[in-house]
Amino acid sequence: MKVLNIDHIGIRVTDYQKSLHFYQQFGFISIREDYEDHVFVIRHPSGIVLNLLDNSNNDFNQSNVLMDTDNRYPGYTHYAIAIDSINDSIHFLNSINCKITEGPVTFRGGQTSVFIRDPDRNVIEFTEHAKN
Repeated sequence: MKVLNIDHIGIRVTDYQKSLHFYQQFGFISIREDYEDHVFVIRHPSGIVLNLLDNSNNDFNQSNVLMDTDNRYPGYTHYAIAIDSINDSIHFLNSINCKITEGPVTFRGGQTSVFIRDPDRNVIEFTEHAKN
């Protein structure tokens, strides 16, 4: 089997319209809306595709069980998007009133990241890789 790349990322959401508005701020556009299956596909010009699965329970008490508790459960904790400038990203996030929940932090490999949360508390990392 030859793996080519990640095809898409599925994210369970409580309110498709709220999530769509959030992701549109970053340049994502809606390319498929399936109200019967509750799947809404959005694409970024960079090629990133997200499937918003609009069928989650609304009783999560604004907590992400993978990130906001002391217990460490298995599962996907976040996804990271490569960016060209951490400073430009911080400026942009501030301009849209998007709270940075962690960072900027520089890791041992030299990359610098900031972290935010989507409307359902899913974590998104924006990473500037070290320039060699």
